[in-house]
Amino acid sequence: MPLFTEKNAEKQLNAEADKVHRDDLESLLVRQCAIEEKVKGSGKLNRFSADIKLMFAMIRDYWNGNYRDVPWKSIAAIAGALIYVLNPLDVIPDLLFGIGFLDDAGVVALCLKLVESDLHRYAAWKEHQEERESAPQSN
Repeated sequence: MPLFTEKNAEKQLNAEADKVHRDDLESLLVRQCAIEEKVKGSGKLNRFSADIKLMFAMIRDYWNGNYRDVPWKSIAAIAGALIYVLNPLDVIPDLLFGIGFLDDAGVVALCLKLVESDLHRYAAWKEHQEERESAPQSN
């Protein structure tokens, strides 16, 4: 029997997402560097580093009011997954060499599966915004 199943990941993600409130987004954004460092230092999570950066960008744009074309459920799921990653004493403690980040990776993978279309739409919007900002202004 697997140590951490998709069903367990879904249970943990739902539990974390249910606890997320709008005010939690700001404190999560403050801890972005800590989460990204943890991800970099983990083989299991490192493969999600680009996705996690995109998740943080979407939360930041949502928090700042720049991007609201996403359901709160998706924002809460992303925030819940990132908060779960930050917790060293989750279902499988991160200190357990070799398997400590397995549950974190499972929660992030499930979150990405659930919010994939929202992240794709956000990435397209973000790219469009960056193109507009870099385009020469005509008088």
